[in-house]
Amino acid sequence: MDKKRKILLVEDDEALGYLLSEYLKMKNFDVTWAKNGEEGLKHTQSSSFDLGVFDIMMPKMDGFSLAEKIKNDFPNFPFIFLSAKSLKVDVLKGFYLGAVDYLKKPIDEEELVIRIENLLNRLTPSEENKNAPELIQIGNFSFNSINQELFYKEEKTTLTVKECELLSFLLKRKNKLSNHKDILIKIWGKNDYFNKKSLNVFITRLRKYLDRDPTIKIENIHNKGYILRHTED
Repeated sequence: MDKKRKILLVEDDEALGYLLSEYLKMKNFDVTWAKNGEEGLKHTQSSSFDLGVFDIMMPKMDGFSLAEKIKNDFPNFPFIFLSAKSLKVDVLKGFYLGAVDYLKKPIDEEELVIRIENLLNRLTPSEENKNAPELIQIGNFSFNSINQELFYKEEKTTLTVKECELLSFLLKRKNKLSNHKDILIKIWGKNDYFNKKSLNVFITRLRKYLDRDPTIKIENIHNKGYILRHTED
């Protein structure tokens, strides 16, 4: 029997929280339900989870603040936002904080389960990744995709799940065009306006990490995609 995947659900709405918790349990997930951000944070400090599902507008600590605190302590912890806040600025902030998905309420329970299963399958190392070299060298950088670590000489940066997935994608196509659509379908699971904006945010982050080596750059090809270029000195 497969091991149950552990989900941390942080939702202050009693009716919705109960509904989602029971439905996820019925679908064979191990669910811990916290009713505010502070309670959710305490659970992350005492237990490990495969994925977090966070509301944003909550008492004591909102979902954005919760995500920031978790990211500081557990940079590899994947989470999604489930919120009624649907303005573009909120969606982009959610992705900027490291969310692997942003779902707008109301949402069908079956759709939520499918999205969670797809995300967890993507986040589980594939046989290809398991057999990949432990370290990929590019210029003055070493990249460990398994541990989500990027080294510049002796300095280490721990990447978020999305940063790691995106850098892996671009490195596999080094000096070749990576189309917007291919990136979005592979990493975000959907090619749409909001995910494309999120992709731009993550490209900006990777550029900041990589700009210490002048032989590496991520080039924007207008209306097509990106090329991670590496030129030897």
